[in-house]
Amino acid sequence: MPPEPATTPTVWTIKALLTWTAEFLTKKGITAARLEAQILLAHVLSCPRIELVARSDEVALDSHRDWFRELIKRRVDGWPVAYLTGEKEFYLLKFNVTPAVLIPRPDTELLVLEALRLVKPLPTPAVLDLGTGSGCIGICIAHQKKDARVTLSDISPDALEIARANAKQHGLAERLAFHQGDLFDALPADATFDVIVSNPPYVTPGEIATLAPDVRDHEPRLALDGGPDGLAFYRRIAAKVESRLKPSGSVLVEIGETQNEAVRNLFAERPGLELGPTLKDAAGHTRVVTAKKLAAP
Repeated sequence: MPPEPATTPTVWTIKALLTWTAEFLTKKGITAARLEAQILLAHVLSCPRIELVARSDEVALDSHRDWFRELIKRRVDGWPVAYLTGEKEFYLLKFNVTPAVLIPRPDTELLVLEALRLVKPLPTPAVLDLGTGSGCIGICIAHQKKDARVTLSDISPDALEIARANAKQHGLAERLAFHQGDLFDALPADATFDVIVSNPPYVTPGEIATLAPDVRDHEPRLALDGGPDGLAFYRRIAAKVESRLKPSGSVLVEIGETQNEAVRNLFAERPGLELGPTLKDAAGHTRVVTAKKLAAP
């Protein structure tokens, strides 16, 4: 094992492994040390995390200890837990993740909730997940709204490969359309949608330098860097979204917690759009800017 805490167990039971590792990770500055130890050990043992309690007195196999040791070493080196396990839960579904895609965050579930509220009364609504990454937003919408026609697009072919794998995993591959390219340029020229959702890159280069090492050094810069002021992608979305929305269609974009006014102003400048409310996440931070295309007179 790595440099050891003061007390080393004589028998490496599941409980002993978790206790030792949680103490070790805490000393290395990992905030959620015990939770992360549980997630990684459950991954090694191919069991639900809750099962670790029932197996607490079980002696770990040497092969499992070796694998667990390697994962803990990589975590201390800065690798995110989700990349080490290769999966992340989002909106009660599990998604494959690799360094090719941003790790889904709980705050982004707000986009799914609002999109589902909007499409619920619509028959066969057309939905676009713009800059889909792992596909988590669009796939969750399709999973909940069975008759939705959902399109997932991304500039990264590697990200789209992950999104396709996730769609297949959840039995949705045949119901979704995938397009690779730069924002709206990825789509057929005549494609329009009832709802467009996007979690675009919105971090400035200066802010990227201050991010936690597991984010800064391992998550894809392509999915983080929003240009010099963090607003580059919002400008481009606002400039073309009207032509991609059906009458009374809605656009929902995730924002950084300080960007509400700036992003709202960008959409307010478009004569064919009507601003809606900005939605707040569970922590009370402004998180999703909404707007709607004005119906034809």
